[in-house]
Amino acid sequence: MNLSVDGLKESVALWKKAADLIPAGTQTLSKAPNQFVEGVYPKFIERGKGSHVWDVDGNEYIDYPLSLGAVLLGHCYPVVDKAITDQLKKGIVFSLMHRLEGEVAERVRALVPCAEQVRFSKTGSEVTTAAVRVARAATGRKKIAYCGYHGWHDWYAVTTTRSKGILPELSEYMLPFTYNDITTLERIFQENPDEIAAIIMEPVGLEAPKGDFLNSVQKLTKQHGSLLIFDEMITGFRMARGGAQEYYGITADLATFGKSVANGMPLSILAGRKQFMKECEEIFFSTTFGGEALSLAAARAVLDEIVEKPVVAHLWTQGRKLKDGFAQLAAETGVQAAFSGFPVRQFQVFRDAEGEISTIHKALFWQETIKRGVLFGNAQMISYSHSDEDIKRTLEVCGEALHVVGCAEREGRLETAMEGKLPTEIFRKP
Repeated sequence: MNLSVDGLKESVALWKKAADLIPAGTQTLSKAPNQFVEGVYPKFIERGKGSHVWDVDGNEYIDYPLSLGAVLLGHCYPVVDKAITDQLKKGIVFSLMHRLEGEVAERVRALVPCAEQVRFSKTGSEVTTAAVRVARAATGRKKIAYCGYHGWHDWYAVTTTRSKGILPELSEYMLPFTYNDITTLERIFQENPDEIAAIIMEPVGLEAPKGDFLNSVQKLTKQHGSLLIFDEMITGFRMARGGAQEYYGITADLATFGKSVANGMPLSILAGRKQFMKECEEIFFSTTFGGEALSLAAARAVLDEIVEKPVVAHLWTQGRKLKDGFAQLAAETGVQAAFSGFPVRQFQVFRDAEGEISTIHKALFWQETIKRGVLFGNAQMISYSHSDEDIKRTLEVCGEALHVVGCAEREGRLETAMEGKLPTEIFRKP
């Protein structure tokens, strides 16, 4: 990658303006400079093509955050772009419904195990909120057992440290349980008999389900008359064509999707069994842009592409190459680091000499990889556009960066090797 002679000059100038005009300087907290190595990372992306992006200063990077997982096929993917531009010539949003609503819903139903009926919205938070509302309407109960992250709306955000402005009494209805520890969920049902409307959870994240965990979760919901909601924002259409439900053979009552379904266009999905989805005819869940045609055209193209081409297989193959190659490099350099998680969604974990998770080791690694043209973030994704050459170059860069980290660790100069600030957390679990 050839870095601009101007470095990050334009990024810095644009950030100065944004910080004055926009609260927190950004629309998306996880894209903010403090989530990366501020002072070394670019702050603004100008354009993308395939698996690569260019910042406002002209620097080119291989992209792994992929817009928080929203890009499945690659930036400016021709088939999707054509679908968008073809629809753009006909219009964007209309006074009545559009045929694309049914066409995309039909494709979702063909792929997703629980999808007897489908509704669309724009963001993940909107459809997880709708799912919880459906569950409460269907059961007449108030309490929700949850595991994982489910968006910024009040019902969930009250459980985070960013709960300012939210009625604190809402927390009374939110009961956390621990992934892979079924006893924590059993305890919730025991202590709240006939009060749990639903369990909402990411079916899988960094940690794989152990043994019969997911089946046990589903068994508990059926036993106690609660609904099982799978939040498949990340796993949907990426882990398998039908998401984690297909991968693990577990059919939820309701499931939510977003991000990659439209390759970056804003679209989210609530899908589920008809007996529960019929509540959408009674609850208040309506939005002007739910049937916006450009995003639906993009989604139709994406769903057709993953059926007609080996998209999911490619994600797994390239992800395994990255994960296994990194493990070998870490062993060779003596750095305690790994790409954890699944090949299609990986997290970098670095540890210090005592075996404790280390932010500074990872930050130094990110510093050295971004300088060499590889953009990493809190989660690494693979797109259908990531080529063998991309993976090869990425591993070369990782090897060089790991060498820098290893030398700095052995020489006791991790802090002085840092040229920027360490990343910070958006919120901490209370």
